[in-house]
Amino acid sequence: MQFGNTEKMNPFSGTGLSASISANRVSYTLGVKGPSAMVDTACSSSLVALDAAAAQLRRDRCSVAAAAGVNLNLMPGPFVACSQAQMLSPDGYCKTFDASANGYVRGEGCGAVVLTCMSTAENSGKPILAVVRGSAINQDGRSSSLTAPNGPSQQEVVHAALAEAQVTPTDVDIVECHGTGTALGDPIEVGALKNVLGAGRDGDKKLMLGAVKSNIGQIGRAHV
Repeated sequence: MQFGNTEKMNPFSGTGLSASISANRVSYTLGVKGPSAMVDTACSSSLVALDAAAAQLRRDRCSVAAAAGVNLNLMPGPFVACSQAQMLSPDGYCKTFDASANGYVRGEGCGAVVLTCMSTAENSGKPILAVVRGSAINQDGRSSSLTAPNGPSQQEVVHAALAEAQVTPTDVDIVECHGTGTALGDPIEVGALKNVLGAGRDGDKKLMLGAVKSNIGQIGRAHV
């Protein structure tokens, strides 16, 4: 449909309008080789891109990987569709974990991380800002609706990430949640985290839950 207006076509329209070329364009500009792909899994795109980048590093398919996420709200159509589906907050605030939560807010932004194996990072002498011990992805499967989360599936993916990272639930101190700010999604997510990360946790070992979405809105697109 983007190619419908042929009067405005030019030699750059084919690659400029293709989402699949976005990662390749970055690779071309930087002159880097190796796996280069666009990832679109909606809200989880950036995390899935990071999971893919880490997998390529572990397989020794590259020595350095960049995982980036970007989202721009350039057209009114998605706002209209999400509003009709009653997904967006009518007052424009994403009230994650609040009793008055009534939907999320669409946000804009871009972020990127450069990843490499721990041994390479340590030998480089550059500051190491974080360590990705493990990651996991899955799908809800069948639930009450296409957009309704599935608690057991969420528990399974957290268990998988913990197993790969070789850490116990009580080793986790803070979780950056999906935190959609909806009456349906938030309780299911908190319940899943409680069932997995609350196991064996006493009162002195607290778990902090946060959601940056309440400050910058929901942003989810990526490439690796």
